[in-house]
Amino acid sequence: MSGLALAGLLATAAVTAVPAASATPADRASLTAGDEPDRLKAEYFPEPGGEGRTVQVPADGHGQSGQGARTTAPFSAAEAAVDGTADGLAVTGSTEDRLDIVIVGDGYTAAQQGDFHADAAAKWADITDIEPYKSYQGLFNVWTVDAVSNESGITGDPTADQVKDTALGSYFWCEDIERLICADIDKVASYAAKAPAADLVVVVSNSTKYGGAGYSGLTDEGYPFNGVSTLSSDHASSSLIAAHEIGHSVGLLDDEYTYESYGTWTGREPAGINSTTYTPAQLTAKRAKWYRWLDRPDPTGGTVGTYEGSFYYPYGIFRPTGTSIMRELSSTEFNLPGREAMIAGFYRAGNGLSSTVGTDDTIGSAQPITVDVAPLGALARPELHWYVDGVERAAARGRTTVTVTSLGVRNDGRRHRVTATLTDRTDAVRDPAVRALATDRLSWTVAPGA
Repeated sequence: MSGLALAGLLATAAVTAVPAASATPADRASLTAGDEPDRLKAEYFPEPGGEGRTVQVPADGHGQSGQGARTTAPFSAAEAAVDGTADGLAVTGSTEDRLDIVIVGDGYTAAQQGDFHADAAAKWADITDIEPYKSYQGLFNVWTVDAVSNESGITGDPTADQVKDTALGSYFWCEDIERLICADIDKVASYAAKAPAADLVVVVSNSTKYGGAGYSGLTDEGYPFNGVSTLSSDHASSSLIAAHEIGHSVGLLDDEYTYESYGTWTGREPAGINSTTYTPAQLTAKRAKWYRWLDRPDPTGGTVGTYEGSFYYPYGIFRPTGTSIMRELSSTEFNLPGREAMIAGFYRAGNGLSSTVGTDDTIGSAQPITVDVAPLGALARPELHWYVDGVERAAARGRTTVTVTSLGVRNDGRRHRVTATLTDRTDAVRDPAVRALATDRLSWTVAPGA
């Protein structure tokens, strides 16, 4: 679906930013209230497999010493012809029916755009090796956009004094943090706009050095997409940064790691899906959050329960499992509540059922109706059913092409309503509200005598 349309759906996905780990809750509140308009909230992971940290960074990607700035060296005609070219990496449906991810490269010269495409494909393969991305990648479209840099590589690699002239100005040592890769988000947006649609953006920076970042809540800053992830191209662990960040933007998941300086949570029940102040007994009594998953074996190891420490506070607030990809990148799994939240997000943004036969069209008795079912993997269990005037036609279950006659509609001079319903019966969903999100319907009117 379009970035502007998704922006409304994901407006609540903005992650409450926290300053550096040494800050106090009072500092955090003051900083959030007084954000300067030219600074954005970003998350980074100091070490491969470690816990995350959040910080505010310059929106234009420039550090205090001007890192990331690009010169005005002109492109040759050949370079200009390549710059901004959009292509489909994994296109599974129309932009109206899919969550559209745009991958843009930085630090790749015109001659290296083939390398960028290979790196983009490898990073997307890494992300979709993780459930539930793996089973639900059929609800995504993935586009690449070529960004031609004047120099190969990015600033800060291998050392802080190394400066490169690149299309997006991405660089290590943002805010003096070696592994934090910042970029000029306005330039990122201008390149992402070259794709047919952009709901989320990934910047692949040409580097073997580990690093990256996640910008969340960008719709609140006026951007047409909610999240941007930056990551280095040739470090195996960097892909997990994007997998984690999409957990915020699409799954609406909290960070589950903590800052010791934050002490004890004393607020009300948090809005986050994967954070709670309730005990297991209270979750069950209130039928709240992940109560349906309590005591279930979890893909992260152990069982689902309440484990103290989440949403940056080490005490007084709980997460569903001991670890998960939302706590530390040594875990490559979402826990069961996290999986369900991600699947809900996929279906908020994408449709499992579509058709080229317009639902505003009047259908004749001999006209075929063909529907397309999104290609879903092993975790999903899509079921396709057909109904006439609310009564199921069991003989048509699973058929992607039918006619009004084959559904048993009689030419009796009355209007009839034909409906196709696709419901995902995946065992990864227990909440009826999420099951409703995972149900798509299309209906057509059969006119008398048509």
